[in-house]
Amino acid sequence: MLRRTFVTLIAAAALSTQVHAEEAKPLNFGIISTESSTNLKSVWQPVIDDLSRAIGVPVKPFFASDYAGIIEGMRFNKVQIAWYGNKSAIEAVDRAQGEVFASVIDKDGNPGYWSVLIVNKDSDLKTLDDVLKRGAKLSYGAGDPNSTSGTAVPGYYLWAANKIEPKTFFKSVRASNHETNLLSVINKQVDVAVNNTESLERYRLNTGKDASESVRVLWKSPLIPADPLVMRSDLPADMKTKIRDFFVNYGKGKDAEREMANLKALTYKGFRASDNQQLVPIRQIELARQKARVEGDTTLGQAEKQKQLAELDKKLASLGQPAAQQ
Repeated sequence: MLRRTFVTLIAAAALSTQVHAEEAKPLNFGIISTESSTNLKSVWQPVIDDLSRAIGVPVKPFFASDYAGIIEGMRFNKVQIAWYGNKSAIEAVDRAQGEVFASVIDKDGNPGYWSVLIVNKDSDLKTLDDVLKRGAKLSYGAGDPNSTSGTAVPGYYLWAANKIEPKTFFKSVRASNHETNLLSVINKQVDVAVNNTESLERYRLNTGKDASESVRVLWKSPLIPADPLVMRSDLPADMKTKIRDFFVNYGKGKDAEREMANLKALTYKGFRASDNQQLVPIRQIELARQKARVEGDTTLGQAEKQKQLAELDKKLASLGQPAAQQ
């Protein structure tokens, strides 16, 4: 009897150890490649370390060479939490079991940020019309295909609004992250590039220089919803609550001063609770872009064109009103 009890206790202890080990399995926090991983790690690591302590589970930063790498990481459960732009978050929600749980608040308390088109301050391109007239002679720095401010928003509000396809409109097109695009314009390696206001602010923090001393903004988009934070929907409910509570309350507790310093390095004021509804405006823009492409596709027969347009109109209607024209 004593022997059986002893064996049972050992088995229970082993099971408890196994459960504890499973509970302590590290989580990976995906960080989209808006700039070099070295820069991103330096500003995100303090927040990630605080997250690890708050939820009682090790959390490690996860990087990839492009946005798709973070989306695929979440799809195959190598990434459980991630900072995305809205367009990449749509991919994570639709293809990688993601769900939006929070969004960032910028340093001025704005509910979002803006996409911009920039040229070097010395450029003879003074207005957007100059770019539209001379595109065939210009090199263009495009954004990552899954970037909201680098592709989706300018793709609709700037290029589609002017019936332009950048790949065929410009002499050359090079897609890169925001940091590289900004530096390429500053160093006169491309004539014109897309960027965003967050990237311009990050440049100031990293270098102590104001980007406006080196570049000129020719176009500014409507407000883009603030970047979302996404977690896998199959995380345990109690863990999801801990993660959400950590971010929503970050910078507000007993250690607020230190946490606010961490947020400042990210150009943020904090985080607010959010959900998948924040992605609707960007979904509308993406569908409107698809409509414009179908309408301008001369290779499609009329019946097939009408069929595709009807399907897109149905999807737009399910989201509410279509995206507003510029």
